[in-house]
Amino acid sequence: METLFLIGRIIFGLYFVFNGFNHFSNLSMMTGYAQSKGVPAPKLAVIFTGLLLLLGGLSVLTGYQTDAGLILLLIFFIPVTFMMHNFWKVEDQQMKMLEMVNFLKNLALVGSILMLFSIPKPWPFSL
Repeated sequence: METLFLIGRIIFGLYFVFNGFNHFSNLSMMTGYAQSKGVPAPKLAVIFTGLLLLLGGLSVLTGYQTDAGLILLLIFFIPVTFMMHNFWKVEDQQMKMLEMVNFLKNLALVGSILMLFSIPKPWPFSL
């Protein structure tokens, strides 16, 4: 079971690391999207949220300071889920569906993050 947990942890952590890097490699596009959603200081917000994802993902991936890393991910997901994926405000039906899927995906990720707090520390194969 420890090996399965490690494999899952690697996949889960890499998801956040990839998305964190995406914030930086597509900074202009991400800034425009944040601006379209009314995010204050959109470029700074994209950089900040990219760091949250990157650091949180690395924490999960390596097993280092996992509670702190999970908190960083929650700091990212809770406001982003409700601000960026507010499907209830979208008129276009296709966009509404897309935002609803992203909203529900983020809620599922928040649930997974919360469950990880219950795993005894240190996690198997952690730094």
